Amino acid sequence: MEETIGTIFGCAGETAIITGGGTGIGYAMASCLVRAGARVAIVGRREDVLSDAAERLGGGTVYRVHDVTDTVLAESLVESIEGEIGPVSILVNNAGHVWKAPAEETPTSEFDKLLDTHVSGPFALCRAAIPGMKSRGKGHLLFTASMTALFGLPGVVGYAAAKSALLGVVRSLAVELSPSGIRVNAVAPGWITSELLLKTVEADPERKRKVLSRTPMGRFGTAEEVGWAVVYLCSSAASFVTGVCLPVDGGVSIGF
Repeated sequence: MEETIGTIFGCAGETAIITGGGTGIGYAMASCLVRAGARVAIVGRREDVLSDAAERLGGGTVYRVHDVTDTVLAESLVESIEGEIGPVSILVNNAGHVWKAPAEETPTSEFDKLLDTHVSGPFALCRAAIPGMKSRGKGHLLFTASMTALFGLPGVVGYAAAKSALLGVVRSLAVELSPSGIRVNAVAPGWITSELLLKTVEADPERKRKVLSRTPMGRFGTAEEVGWAVVYLCSSAASFVTGVCLPVDGGVSIGF
């Protein structure tokens, strides 16, 4: 039977783990994947947030309380989720945090935490998920990158280093794993609407003007616009797409 647009661009039958899935962009990713037909497990550190998010998401969404920097627990996390909702075919490494300060005021301890959260933690989860994906001959590893991995931004040197390292992980794993049927990609969100962003720019009109002036589409993005980009990358519509970083940024990364 010929595939329909809905099946080609959908994720029916897939099982996805999304770290940082209880709020913001991670929640939007989860919502879009659920609507695309996937079974979803959201992961984070705050049970109250996760429980509420899972209830709102519906679709049999489950949650697990887990800190991605607890790398020794990565394998048991994947096993637990697979035992409840099925073999993991999509892993979205989205959890993260930012330390904003000039370089000389950035402690090496905070720099290390950023690398642990954005690089070491996701790598541990990939290591836990890869064997099962290899045995089934399919899977998708996806990472949330950042504009800071594409061009320089001041005051976030540790975050920029971590996100830039992720793109190296994406390229290396794509070359290594694609022969096994596992695709590896990233999305790089631009300025996405959130309560924090709106509060920040409304208090600083000049910053808002600057951000929008260098965004060719002239507006902020929405978290769902990132979520649907993730659905595309995880769907069979992107079956020949691997090793890429897809900016979802209204043109910021190619503007002047």
